[in-house]
Amino acid sequence: MADLHKAIRAIHNNVIVIKGDTKEDIIALDDSGNSVTIDWTNVEAWTDPNEYQYKRAAEYPNVKDQLDDLYHNGINGWKNTIKAVKDKYPKG
Repeated sequence: MADLHKAIRAIHNNVIVIKGDTKEDIIALDDSGNSVTIDWTNVEAWTDPNEYQYKRAAEYPNVKDQLDDLYHNGINGWKNTIKAVKDKYPKG
């Protein structure tokens, strides 16, 4: 499931403060301190538009390995390594 706080803020742009970490205990407040009713159906269905970035970052080789790839395989070898990850996780 996506980060609930991020999803709530994306769905409810009037939310300023979020207290709690689970669906059962989260309280969302607007700028006046009033409680905001959360649309849980939309929050749970929300997809983070940056999810591909997180997945790519987790799968890219570390900098040392990328430099080693460049040294041994040249720029085209390195590009192929990076392209494989980009192709696996395309921009949404």
